[in-house]
Amino acid sequence: MRLLLAVLAFTGLAIASPTSNEAVLNVAVAEKRAAWPDTPHYTSGRWVRDATGKNITYAGTNWPGHADVMIPEGLQYQSIATIVSRVKSLGMNTVRLTYAIQMVDEIYSNGGNDITIQKAFVQALGQTNGTRVLNQVLAKNPNLSATTTRLEVFDLVAAELAKQQIYILLDNHISKGMWCCSGTDGNSWWGDTYFHAGNWTRGLTYMANHAKKWTALTSMSLRNEPREPTNNAALTRNSYNWQSWYTFVKQGTQAISSANRDVLIFISGLNYDTTLTPVVQGTALTPGSAKFNIADFPANKIVLELHNYETGANNCNNLQGNLNRNGFNALSGTTPNVFPVMLTEFGFQMDATTWRNTYSTCLASFVTAQKAGWMIWVLVGSYYIRSGTQDYDEGWGLMNHDWSDWRSPSYVNGLLLNMVKGTLN
Repeated sequence: MRLLLAVLAFTGLAIASPTSNEAVLNVAVAEKRAAWPDTPHYTSGRWVRDATGKNITYAGTNWPGHADVMIPEGLQYQSIATIVSRVKSLGMNTVRLTYAIQMVDEIYSNGGNDITIQKAFVQALGQTNGTRVLNQVLAKNPNLSATTTRLEVFDLVAAELAKQQIYILLDNHISKGMWCCSGTDGNSWWGDTYFHAGNWTRGLTYMANHAKKWTALTSMSLRNEPREPTNNAALTRNSYNWQSWYTFVKQGTQAISSANRDVLIFISGLNYDTTLTPVVQGTALTPGSAKFNIADFPANKIVLELHNYETGANNCNNLQGNLNRNGFNALSGTTPNVFPVMLTEFGFQMDATTWRNTYSTCLASFVTAQKAGWMIWVLVGSYYIRSGTQDYDEGWGLMNHDWSDWRSPSYVNGLLLNMVKGTLN
């Protein structure tokens, strides 16, 4: 009963001296809250916990929906249910689902209405190819039609993920829908060509409101890979720093939490989200003297995310040392600021041998030993279009080109399955 009351106290449903009838009612409420997905999730020190107080670790993959068409990839080759079943077969419990702010901007400019997937494919691929790929999508997904909107596709993906009990991290990957990321793509930093701070916060608010109905939604990210705008010296000089980052991060967090206070909020660092050192160490957010203050954010809702692509690593100790110095030491409980930290992107060429290298094996041992959450880049076997090339083959994809099988069965069976089990057990 003490444990039950503690759980109910967290949910705001416990009472001081329950009668027997009230105790029965409280047990029923607790059992209802214990049903998957056990939301809302919250943070406690280095852990994410579900609504019952159980520690939760996220292990999954990235499913892009932020590129030119601005719907989740792969639907011309497989149904939504088939793709989600593939993720589930790995034992994964999370998908990082990406979107572009441009999609929300177009909704606002269209009187509050999203465009159809027919229009989206034609805009991105041209009339002939767009129509052809749309027909392939409809053949594989008969529950869609030409008049289905982009957001309705996201809704169906979210519904299937919930059906198969896979959590969603909804990730704002980019502003203009396109392949990401570089320092010259206009999406690098607040104030860059396409990265308007006001549109960004508006988009976060819109998606936080829209996705509240998604059963599987547990978390949202602020922005993928903030980075130096290398073709804009003035913006770099005046704004690319920790002090400005902090201002924008607080704005984005407020935008999400004001719309949906239940979701976890993932925060990315500088340099393509490879470092969060001053956040973890509590040092000055330069060029100012202020420090990261958790009181500036919703209580028990902040998660740090980092990326790592040191694919040429040949020394595991050095690689893991870099991870810790860049922010994963927040899991140790010995840093000034302690948070859950997750590796939301890492990846490499999917072939028969690359996965045996230091990079992939070292990361696998690191995250399982740390019980750190992670999402591998990337699920997709091909893109509708990437950097101007239609039906682009993704050599780093878990899936093969037509999404019918694993691209590297030896990696899946030789390392990935054990990585999932080791993280989640």
